[in-house]
Amino acid sequence: MKALLVKIFIPIGIIIFGMVGFSLIKASAADDGDKKPVDTRPTVSVKALKAVEHQVVLTSFGEVKPLETTRLAAQVSGEVISWHKNFVAGGLVKRGEVLFTIEKDNYLAALLQAEAALTSAQAVLIEEQAKAQVAEDEAKRFPNKPRTDLFLRKPQVLSAQAQVKSAQAALMRAQRDLEDCAVKAPYDALIISREIGVGQFVNKGTQVAQLNNIETAEIILPIAGFDSLFLPTPLAETPVNISYKGINSFVRQGKISRDLGVIDSATRMSHIVVQVDDPYNLKSSGSDLKFGKYVEVSFAGKQLSEVFKLPQELVNNRTVWVVDNEQKLQAKEVNVLRSEGAYFLIDKGLANDEQLVLTLPEYPQVGMEVKLAASNASDGLK
Repeated sequence: MKALLVKIFIPIGIIIFGMVGFSLIKASAADDGDKKPVDTRPTVSVKALKAVEHQVVLTSFGEVKPLETTRLAAQVSGEVISWHKNFVAGGLVKRGEVLFTIEKDNYLAALLQAEAALTSAQAVLIEEQAKAQVAEDEAKRFPNKPRTDLFLRKPQVLSAQAQVKSAQAALMRAQRDLEDCAVKAPYDALIISREIGVGQFVNKGTQVAQLNNIETAEIILPIAGFDSLFLPTPLAETPVNISYKGINSFVRQGKISRDLGVIDSATRMSHIVVQVDDPYNLKSSGSDLKFGKYVEVSFAGKQLSEVFKLPQELVNNRTVWVVDNEQKLQAKEVNVLRSEGAYFLIDKGLANDEQLVLTLPEYPQVGMEVKLAASNASDGLK
């Protein structure tokens, strides 16, 4: 009897369990049908574009060189009797300081002779002028008597006047030669070399030293063709910053002097010249801008209007991506006006308030629907 009951209830339990399971599966399927469809659009971050005014800053590098170099020569002959304590290689001297002196006794004697010759010529002139006056008075007393220029002593007076002028010229030469015994610096100078010493005899025209002008230094800067479009107008007198980066870094100010006016046939670059006053700080304080130093020079170029400044990673093959009003991706071809560091300056192809895509989907397509990220923070993008 017990076995019979087991045989009856087991099939019935199985049937009931199956019906319950079927009901649960059906209910689960019904619940799945009530779920909302999943949004598969990729999420992107965007930033509204704003055109800006941009000041172009041009940078180049060059070597500091002297404005002029002079090979100093003696203008008179004689024995060197003294020289300035700074008249040595590497010494600094100021304009007008005496670099060395030449024994001047002979030139002082020549000056005295010239002065005496001038005095004698002036005396002869006075005598001739007196004789001419006597002849003039005599001619007046005898108005009917013929008179010639020789009788009136005009040639003699002219000759005496010429002798005076000649003596004056000789005196000037003697004075100049005496002054040239003290050889002075023609400008604030750095002594590059000196080839004389005390007791040495030098001849007129002998090269005795080489000087570099330190009143003004020059830096010749190469300017690439793509930078030359942004040079300021006018170019001359544009202020520049001159910097040296290293252990003893510093910044100096200067100005653009001129454009050399030619394009290098090898590099296709033009060149401009920067001048800086008092590079060795002889009249001021600060860091010396020594000749031969390689420095960086930067200055303001043209002011650009209505340009967009974008990070370079957002521009691919002159194309950027934006989101239109229907939240679809659109590719925009742009004109890159200039690159500066990690940014491109764009002047064509974009408009204010367009939504620039900052984070692209893996495989962007024109017309692809996207959704915007909740936050589109990107400070510094313009």
